[in-house]
Amino acid sequence: MASDRLASRVGDSLTVLIYESSQAQNTSQSSRQGGIQASGQAGSSTVNHSGQLSATAGYSGNGQTGRTEQMIAQISVVVDGVLPNGDLHVVGEQALKINGQHTRIRLRGRIRREDISSLNTVRSSMVADAAIDYDGAPLGTSERRSGVARRVLGWFGLH
Repeated sequence: MASDRLASRVGDSLTVLIYESSQAQNTSQSSRQGGIQASGQAGSSTVNHSGQLSATAGYSGNGQTGRTEQMIAQISVVVDGVLPNGDLHVVGEQALKINGQHTRIRLRGRIRREDISSLNTVRSSMVADAAIDYDGAPLGTSERRSGVARRVLGWFGLH
């Protein structure tokens, strides 16, 4: 029977399926209340005066921040070392240009041979000591938001 050879030696390649998701949320509440009171009385045998002063201040505030990130990609990596225990050290890089936006994905880490599927793939969650770098334009940016000069230079491929 014929089958594809799985990555096992330096120079072999395999595909890492990147499914990463993270979510963080922070909520804070604060309040403060304070006050001042003063009273007094003055007078003589014929006139009697009294007064009172009162001030109260308060503050109450709430705040919430949140962040959700998700990355789904796949990248081919190459085995650049075999560790003494048989694990594979891999590195890979992928450069894309989509609608004028440059994107680069880099991955390096350690993979156990038994985590490689029969399709010669491994999930990113199974990569030990993983370093996944994504460099690209923030979501929602486009040439339409660029300045006029930058757009004109872009038409000529000069930016």
